[in-house]
Amino acid sequence: MYNNNNNNGGGGGGSSNNGKESIGIDMDDNNNGKDKDNYSSSNNNEIEIDEIKDDVNASLIDIAQQKQQQMQQQQQQQQTLTLQQQHQNEMTKIMMVIAFYFFISISLVFLNKLLMKNLDFKYPLFITWYQQIVSFVMIFVMCKIAPGVPALNFLPPFEFKYETAQRVMPLTAVLTMMIVFNNLCLEYVEVSFYQVARSLTICFSILLTYLILKSKTSYKASMACGIVFFGFILGSAGEINFSWYGIVFGLLSSFFVALYSIYVKRILPVCEGNEWKLSIYNTAISIVFILPLIFLGGEASTLLQEEVLYTGEFWLVMTIAGAMGYLISIAIFMQIKHTSPLTNAISGTVKACVQTILAVMIWGNEISFQNGFGIFLVISGSFYYSYVRYQEMRK
Repeated sequence: MYNNNNNNGGGGGGSSNNGKESIGIDMDDNNNGKDKDNYSSSNNNEIEIDEIKDDVNASLIDIAQQKQQQMQQQQQQQQTLTLQQQHQNEMTKIMMVIAFYFFISISLVFLNKLLMKNLDFKYPLFITWYQQIVSFVMIFVMCKIAPGVPALNFLPPFEFKYETAQRVMPLTAVLTMMIVFNNLCLEYVEVSFYQVARSLTICFSILLTYLILKSKTSYKASMACGIVFFGFILGSAGEINFSWYGIVFGLLSSFFVALYSIYVKRILPVCEGNEWKLSIYNTAISIVFILPLIFLGGEASTLLQEEVLYTGEFWLVMTIAGAMGYLISIAIFMQIKHTSPLTNAISGTVKACVQTILAVMIWGNEISFQNGFGIFLVISGSFYYSYVRYQEMRK
């Protein structure tokens, strides 16, 4: 009985142990389930965090790209504005340079005519001599201040060597004749006819180029020369205040202008190829050359009898005209530097038109139809010649 009870008790104990084991397994399963749930939840949280990080990173990248695009757009806009500003500044500079050339060139002609006509000072040789002195003083001063003025950095240091002067003298003689006959022509012709009287420079250039350099001219350039020559004949025949002296002096001036343009290429290497250094020698030597011409031309005998010589207005106009005589070379240099030879030629053509119109308005120069048409042909032919030469130089 006892054993049976014990067995039964033992059986009961086994049943209890099995229950405990079952409960332990269930608890482990529950714990495992909870761990799995926690692990799954943790994984889900990590995935969500990663997704959030990805979204944030993507947003940050988008924002960075947008900012970069905005910065690029702003830079492009700034560059466009800068280029537009630079273009506008360059155009403004070009217009100022051309206006400067117009003002200096026209003023020089008008001031000299004012001296000869309005002030009735008929001494073109003395005018030329004094204006060369003013030019030389300006050259000296500007060469001295050039190192401290960036705009004048093209000017060389002032120098004058006797050996160099000797080699430059023949060219200076040509330049002197060119300037003298230029002012003599202006004394005898009206300003409106001045362009026509000196228009055969192109024709003489073609002729001298062939005779001296043995170089032939193209058909188009020769045709332009023909137009100018026909305009010269037509304009001269139609000139109301015609003067043979004016015509002859104009022809001589044109001849020496053409000769100078050819001869200067041979002499320029003497001055190390620097045309501004050459101008120092030309101006200084021309002062010496013109002085005896004043006596030979008879101007010195009556010069001191002129009452206008003792007025401040006369010397003011003379000095300003002398300054203009030097500034014209700088104006042409600046115009070519900031534009092109073609623009310089066009500018010269337009300047001739403006100069003729202003001469009619200021001095009341009468122009016949034939004379006007001759002026038109001369200006048109000169422009066409410049255009042809420019195209030939580009090839």
